[in-house]
Amino acid sequence: MNASAASLTPPSLTPTTVAMVTLGCARNEVDSEELAGRLEAGGFRLVEDPADAETVVVNTCGFVEAAKKDSVDTLLAAADLKGTDGAPSTTKAVVAVGCLAERYGAELATSLPEADAVLGFDDYPDIAGRLRSILAGEQQHPHTPQDRRKLLPISPTARVDAPAYQPGHGDRRRLDSGPMAPLKLASGCDRRCTFCAIPAFRGSFVSRRPSDVLAEARWLAGEGARELFLVSENSTSYGKDLGDLRLLETMLPELAAVEGVDRVRVSYLQPAETRSGLVTAIATTPGVADYFDLSFQHASNPVLRRMRRFGDSESFLGLLEQARSQAPQAGARSNFIVGFPGETEHDLEVLCDFLTDARLDAIGIFGYSDEDGTEAEKFEDKLDEDEIRERVEHVTALAEELTSQRAEERIGEQVVVLVESLEEGDAEGRAAHQGPEVDGSTTIEGVSAGVRVGDMITARVVASEGVDLVARVEEGR
Repeated sequence: MNASAASLTPPSLTPTTVAMVTLGCARNEVDSEELAGRLEAGGFRLVEDPADAETVVVNTCGFVEAAKKDSVDTLLAAADLKGTDGAPSTTKAVVAVGCLAERYGAELATSLPEADAVLGFDDYPDIAGRLRSILAGEQQHPHTPQDRRKLLPISPTARVDAPAYQPGHGDRRRLDSGPMAPLKLASGCDRRCTFCAIPAFRGSFVSRRPSDVLAEARWLAGEGARELFLVSENSTSYGKDLGDLRLLETMLPELAAVEGVDRVRVSYLQPAETRSGLVTAIATTPGVADYFDLSFQHASNPVLRRMRRFGDSESFLGLLEQARSQAPQAGARSNFIVGFPGETEHDLEVLCDFLTDARLDAIGIFGYSDEDGTEAEKFEDKLDEDEIRERVEHVTALAEELTSQRAEERIGEQVVVLVESLEEGDAEGRAAHQGPEVDGSTTIEGVSAGVRVGDMITARVVASEGVDLVARVEEGR
């Protein structure tokens, strides 16, 4: 993809250093690597430590309040590197990009003068030129946020080859040498969940062409990736704008067959759109992880309808049973919003009963908070903050107990672990049911001296610690 980008540097440009700081989800990681590729091709030299960079580019997250605060704090910390009172400093400029920058634009620039520029997604294609003008002291006008859904036709099939820019669909330069790499299937979302602002600033759903996805998979394998983590805002919609809603089912075997790839993992499935054929493809395709990242958000039908989502406890349990009937050891995870406007004590009980019956491997619990520009922001029957906090604490405690029990159930199972680190004779990594960063890990005790990061090791689970597992390689293997 962009492995030779440095050789394309125009000789007339003076090399300058830049550091990418990435916050938020795996989709942002892909976007950062595209920016890195564009910057390297534009004559910039990438460095890992922001303190060593003339320009620090912070790829922000704007999903929930905590993520926004983390983004602002990171920008302020980067700005501190510029020094004060004339003290010498390598860092000359701090630039905000990503979701928070796209969502708030000039408003963010006004409230955060410490950042030298706030750039939107449409600045990405010429990111090198933008950074050079910033370093030259030229005044930057922050972009004006807009509803990016209006940049594309309403009909998904009319979006093919539409001119609107899609972050993360271009050539990349890897910033992480680890054995797992995210691979973007699509950008944007067509759903209208009442609590979510993402479609407004990420835009309508746009699939990448299979040929581009497969080409990037081969490039990532050549760069050392052994697990491909397929990411998007809604992977179950992949292909609908290309005229084939079952495109993911047919592409999974091709991705798993890429030389050097040992495992393919699908993320972010919308339960209401998760068709039987996709469940079967994930559960039975060799090389595809038996892993179901299902965005349930709640289990009570009245709450889900107010969220403008579909389903209930019974249908969700049926979906999990369908997956486990074909892959008994399948992993399943989900996130849930507690304290949504209008949520009753009975709704909360329905959710807790569902969590008990669902036997999920990983559970994320979030307390409801208003998001700018969403429909739920205008709902009147909101719970007070203390009540939301109490409910979050209650459900979180239950979730921790249930996921610990689920991990205990896996004692005795045989797992295949992708080794991500080695320390004092032990290997740590993730089994098929454990997604990157958020689902726990597996430690394999006493591995042989020849084991390397990136190896896939078969072992048997002998203990659990919370959601984490401990395993050992069986004699003779």
